[in-house]
Amino acid sequence: MATLNEGDKAPDFNAKDQNGKDVALSDFKGKNVILYFYPKDDTPGCTAEACSFRDNYQSLLSQGFEVIGVSTDDEKSHKKFESKYSLPFTLIADSEKAIVEAYGVWVEKNMYGKKYMGTARKTFIIDGDGTITKVIDKVDTKNSSQQVLDLLQ
Repeated sequence: MATLNEGDKAPDFNAKDQNGKDVALSDFKGKNVILYFYPKDDTPGCTAEACSFRDNYQSLLSQGFEVIGVSTDDEKSHKKFESKYSLPFTLIADSEKAIVEAYGVWVEKNMYGKKYMGTARKTFIIDGDGTITKVIDKVDTKNSSQQVLDLLQ
């Protein structure tokens, strides 16, 4: 599993969103994409991150960006999460872990001395040609959208 860096081609994917619709990164050709990975629907940090993107969604759209969230939760979980917090963007269900592995965010984690595999919180900004232009490794969950907006200045 390789680490993706700025300048790398973003791996394409095809998976279901919260509405059961097929979504591929290639569907967004010509558009800038904020692809953010998060561990789990409806947990405090992940909710803060999603709500930050929700609250600045119009500002991101006006700058030509689409927002896509990815976790290993299933479509049903994503739908519930979207409805509960009125999330206006696509949530990809990566139950097979193909996308998290392709982007190098399926990693060993450690909580209270217990090791387990999980999704690292990470954001990729991808241009209309499918090239990664920025990578945010240290995501500030409460201000995640502002982190992106600051990078775009």
